[in-house]
Parts: sequence; C-alpha cells; structure tokens
Amino acid sequence: MTVLKWKDRSEVMVNIALIEDDPLILLPLAESLREHGYTVFTAADGRSGLETILERRPDVVILDILLPEMDGWEVCKAIRRASVVPILMLSSLSEEVDRILGLELGADDYLTKPFSTRELIAHIKALLRRVEFGTPKARQNTLEFERILIDLNRRIVNKDGQEITLRYKAFELLALLAEHAGEVVSRADIFDKVWGTDWIGDTRTLEVHIRWLREQLEDDPGHPQFIQTARSAGYRFVDSPKS
Repeated sequence: MTVLKWKDRSEVMVNIALIEDDPLILLPLAESLREHGYTVFTAADGRSGLETILERRPDVVILDILLPEMDGWEVCKAIRRASVVPILMLSSLSEEVDRILGLELGADDYLTKPFSTRELIAHIKALLRRVEFGTPKARQNTLEFERILIDLNRRIVNKDGQEITLRYKAFELLALLAEHAGEVVSRADIFDKVWGTDWIGDTRTLEVHIRWLREQLEDDPGHPQFIQTARSAGYRFVDSPKS
C-alpha cells in the first residue's frame, strides 16, 4: 500500500476539504470558513470528494455521512488507506452507534447537525493542534517487553512474535502507555499527548480506543492483562521489560 505524503505542515495556509451534498449547508459554510482565513475545496458527492482529497491533500477533511455516489463512511475508509489527515465527520445522525462507527472507520472527531460555525471552527482548531508540526520529537526506537514489542519508528506492534496492525491513534495511545509502563497515565494526560490539550470531542473516544487495543492485544479482552484500568484515574500498561 502506498501512503500519500501530505505537504509540509510548516506552510501557513490551512487547506480544508469540505464534502457536503446540501447546497444550503455547503455554500454558506465554505464561505464562512474562507472568511476565517482557510482555503476551502468543496465537493457535493462522495466520489468526487474522495478524488478532491487525494489530489489536493488538505490539512483537514470535513466529511458529511449521507452523501450520494459514495457515503461518508466509505470515503472515510478510503482516505484512511492513503493518509492520516484529520477527519471531522458531520451528520444529522445522533445515535451513539453512528458516532462509534465513524471512529472505528478512522474519523478523528464527530459533529452532529445542527451546529454553529463557531463550534465547527473550534473543532477544526482542536484537530490542527494535535497534529505534529515539523520534526517529531526524539524517542527510542523500540519498546521491548516479554510478550509485546513496539517499533516506534516503523509503527509496528508484535505480540508473541505476531504482527498486529493498529489504527493511527490506537498506536499513539499504546506507545504513550508503554513508554510509562507500570505507571498510571491519567485521562487528562492521554488527551493532552494523543489528541491535544484542547481536545473538545466526546470523551468516549478514549474508551473506544482502549477497547480496540484490548480486542487486538489481549488474550481475553474482558479480563485485560496489558491495558489495565485504574478506576477514576486513568490507564496503565503492564508487561515485564525484556531482560
């Protein structure tokens, strides 16, 4: 699989891809975003929206779910096969299952209609804050434990010699917990380090990612060994360092 290299994040202008089929929402929203200093690329259906995203390589994708040609969930999956660009999903669907599905497909945030432009701008800024700009901070190459090995450079996880594929944020969450193995990492610190200090999304996002990690790492996800909950405090990673 070829992963697209998004442009240098040192550029000042922020480009947004807005995919929305309702012109009564698309046109005024695009204009409002431009008034706030963003460059906006628009599309009114999923298929052309995906083409726009892959061609233009925006900094943020704002993606409606109920789209013609190709729905937002399919577009989200296709984007995630090519990049880790932040995706904010828009929908009139307010059921929790729809919110969770968007996250499982790789979305970073979810906003339910109706919403104000001010609220949308706040979500966009929060997504941009948690994206790493410039050179990533130095960290050791691997974290080795008795049963789990985490290659931080290649973003690969092995459990008992078997490679495990994790979503982008799930990997960041595991790496953070493993770097503090045996210690309780608070929910506040997790949101600070993984999602950004000013994260304003649904706090259930963290629980969803913890569930994903347990489903892929644990022998019995219902009785986790590696990703343990410290009630009312946070989470800890438990595995013995490799001798």
